[in-house]
Amino acid sequence: MKNEKGFTLIEMMIVLLVISVLLIITVPNVTQHNATINKKGCEALVKMVEGQVQAYNIDNKKLPKDITELVTAKYLNASETSCPDGRVITLTAGGVVEAVASTATN
Repeated sequence: MKNEKGFTLIEMMIVLLVISVLLIITVPNVTQHNATINKKGCEALVKMVEGQVQAYNIDNKKLPKDITELVTAKYLNASETSCPDGRVITLTAGGVVEAVASTATN
């Protein structure tokens, strides 16, 4: 039999073991931080909407009545009215932007 170069079954099993251990370590770590990532993303979205409210106020010399007015005036996309964690961006009469829990039920 010729001396053919290649991986043995043992070498392949060791590689699979190493990959499995790496996955076991990293996957729970990523899912554990998912809530934190969504919270930070929502905070950033609220800050961006606050900036758009100020831009609308400068351009139109008045505050928008609600978020839909910002969407209609093309200051926001419709997808920018809710956070990744499901909270909805709202705008109070005083121009305060908040992320509140959605009241819609499935």
